[in-house]
Amino acid sequence: MGLSFIHFAAPPFPYFLECNRTVYQPGDQHPNRSHIGIFDLLIVEQGCLFIGEDHNQWEVSAGHTLLLLPDRYHYSVKPCDETTSFIWIHFHTLADWSSSEGGPVYINRETHFRQFLTPPYTIRVPQFGPLPDPFERSGQAEMLLQLSTGRRSSAVWQQQRIFEEMLRMMDLAQHDTSESHAVEIAEQTETYIRNHYAEPLSNASLADALHFHYNYLTRCMKRVYGLTPMEYLTDYRLEQAKLLLLKTELSIAGIAERTGFESAAYFSRRFAQQIGISPLRFRKRYSR
Repeated sequence: MGLSFIHFAAPPFPYFLECNRTVYQPGDQHPNRSHIGIFDLLIVEQGCLFIGEDHNQWEVSAGHTLLLLPDRYHYSVKPCDETTSFIWIHFHTLADWSSSEGGPVYINRETHFRQFLTPPYTIRVPQFGPLPDPFERSGQAEMLLQLSTGRRSSAVWQQQRIFEEMLRMMDLAQHDTSESHAVEIAEQTETYIRNHYAEPLSNASLADALHFHYNYLTRCMKRVYGLTPMEYLTDYRLEQAKLLLLKTELSIAGIAERTGFESAAYFSRRFAQQIGISPLRFRKRYSR
């Protein structure tokens, strides 16, 4: 069984629901259940859990995590051999998510933007694996447990903040792998495009600015985002144009100029090709 990753589109970020600690004695086992509708993150502190999900089975020993998915069948492979303690964290997400083995998964940027008015960032979490060192040292799971015993009004903000920090650690730990250089170059390229999208950008100017051959930039961007730098640039310009159409009274020509398109006609053509309607019709759809 290859290493499996769960990919969450954000924002909106996955949100914390509840948590607790469970202790099994030898002979106890995890309950069988199906399609529970929420994510269940298990953090084993002592002993070992023997759990299956559909056709996959794991031995989750101390210092490891397992993320059970909301739309699968979960079952006990066998009872515990020894006293086993684990923390479980239930959470949910409103945005798209998917699972894969190995390579990246590309979230539909247009669909995400239409629903949440922002391009997605993909949080990448291993379904099973050892706790990242910063995670294990942080004691954040224990802090979540302590907050769960207090007043909801005082705990809700802290619990969500701690939970998102846990996700951040698990996500960033994946960047310290063999893919880290490609991710770093792709993110540098993305940052440069977002900061300079209104300027005349080309393959050559990107290569000069980032000090890498354009073909290498393209390979990194395709690997991480599923888009070439120029495709990402067009998408980002159109996303910014949508915001200007909604939030300002600028003319179509003014929006085209502000978002880096060479002419109003070209902007309108690309907008209609990608969004399905003209900029004017898009604006009128959301106007009173």
